[in-house]
Amino acid sequence: MKSVQFEPINSRIQVNTNTNILEAILAEELDVLMACGGKGMCATCHVHVETGQQSLTPRTEREQRTLGRITGCNTQSRLACQARVIGEGVVIRLPDGMYIERAEDLMKYLGTRAGSNVLHPIDGSVLIEKGKIITKSRIRDLESLRECYGKLRTANTTRSY
Repeated sequence: MKSVQFEPINSRIQVNTNTNILEAILAEELDVLMACGGKGMCATCHVHVETGQQSLTPRTEREQRTLGRITGCNTQSRLACQARVIGEGVVIRLPDGMYIERAEDLMKYLGTRAGSNVLHPIDGSVLIEKGKIITKSRIRDLESLRECYGKLRTANTTRSY
């Protein structure tokens, strides 16, 4: 068993060796979108490794390609679905924001201020900044998400990595 700590929620979980970070996130019952179904093709499980990078498996080619297009990616970035725990001392910083699949998902927040950044499911870019009011016009501006997300889902069912 290996331990993984999640920040900023200060939660530590024990996982079996070779468990991916995504499985650990789900075991903690934390909400994650997994737009591509854990295939390493989207940004929705993007996390930052604060410590313990050497205690994770190396980046796969698929992960490197995906990280190359994610906004806010740096040397600490990993896709939780691709990074497997092989040693101790892993501390993961969860992203500040929520990913959305469809602009319609924001309708229940219409007229309120975004409690956290609203993030694009493919590239992780900030669609609506924390504290900004969610308006109908902004939701209409995001209608292209349906097409982007549909393409991602199609790619997920037709490719295997």
